[in-house]
Amino acid sequence: MTEPRDELIAAARDAASRAYAPYSGFQVGAALLLKNGDVVTGANVENASYGLTLCAETVAVAKIVNEGWIGELAEVAIIGGRPDGDALIGTDPVNPCGRCRQILNEAAERSKTDILVHCASGDGTAVKTYKLSELLPAAFGPKDLGLV
Repeated sequence: MTEPRDELIAAARDAASRAYAPYSGFQVGAALLLKNGDVVTGANVENASYGLTLCAETVAVAKIVNEGWIGELAEVAIIGGRPDGDALIGTDPVNPCGRCRQILNEAAERSKTDILVHCASGDGTAVKTYKLSELLPAAFGPKDLGLV
């Protein structure tokens, strides 16, 4: 029987397979577990003007915002690597960048939880799990503005 974490990582891996990464060749997928058990995914979308690239986590969070689910985030899984046929290669877990940590923090604070972030290697051999507060200590967010 698979663990919920493993199912979330599998969903992130599936999302990564649809990444648009012609410049870096590095595909990233994110899967957001909502409080009701639904999973929303996103993949990185690169752009010839590199600064306009969208990270997988940002794409997935934008989807939950668009659906009105900003306060429903429970957990996140992220996976990334270089494609090799139908698989991703890479042995080091992929962590969210600083911008994505801040984007995830917004959703986590709106969800009133210190979410778990599962960071997986492309080949799936390594997974590190963190609380978001470990990845972004002393975060600034909606709570600092009195919004949650």
